[in-house]
Amino acid sequence: MVTTTSVVLGSASPARLRVLRDAGLDPRVIVSDVDEDALLATLGDAPPAEVVVRLAGAKADAVVAAVLSGDRDSSDVVVLTCDSMLLLDGRLSGKPHTVPAARDQWRRMRGRSGQLLTGHQVTRINASRVVGTAQASASTTIHFADIDDPTIDAYAATGEPLAVAGAFTLDGLGGWFVDAIDGDPSSVIGIGLPTVRRLLDEVGIDVTTLWRLGSSA
Repeated sequence: MVTTTSVVLGSASPARLRVLRDAGLDPRVIVSDVDEDALLATLGDAPPAEVVVRLAGAKADAVVAAVLSGDRDSSDVVVLTCDSMLLLDGRLSGKPHTVPAARDQWRRMRGRSGQLLTGHQVTRINASRVVGTAQASASTTIHFADIDDPTIDAYAATGEPLAVAGAFTLDGLGGWFVDAIDGDPSSVIGIGLPTVRRLLDEVGIDVTTLWRLGSSA
């Protein structure tokens, strides 16, 4: 008997969902209710890479609990969770949430380079129990354009940077203001395909068995 593994994305991010769909997966979305700011406050001086992995792990705990409460005894499920933050001058920045915060963030970033860190967790569930977990972080260097204040104000006013890590996107309006990257572009968008492939392998899943060819057409 062939076991079909279903995929759950534990994120509300449309960019992450789009990356996975474009890469052949068709995940079900379950959004965690983790209070990221509250968790960050408990992590103190933890290394930046550990912070993003811990956040991804907390999201995984919440989503896995939701999956396990769904009475899917015979199913094989893999849960993917992520969290991204920008590291600049030794300081981690998440979502700015407000226009003034996004403006301030861009005034610090412009003409400079920072590291976009993305924590990942892959959790495999079978017969209503967790049978494997794997975690890793990915780091990509972002080279930001030296844009002027009116351009920053115009970008912040669109609302796009308010709900994304580091107040920028690579695949949206913010892409105009990223001069170059060193590393995995999918990780910058929010979920690193090479990283997830390696983590899937650690929990015994070949990514090619998850492809739903034609499902994203």
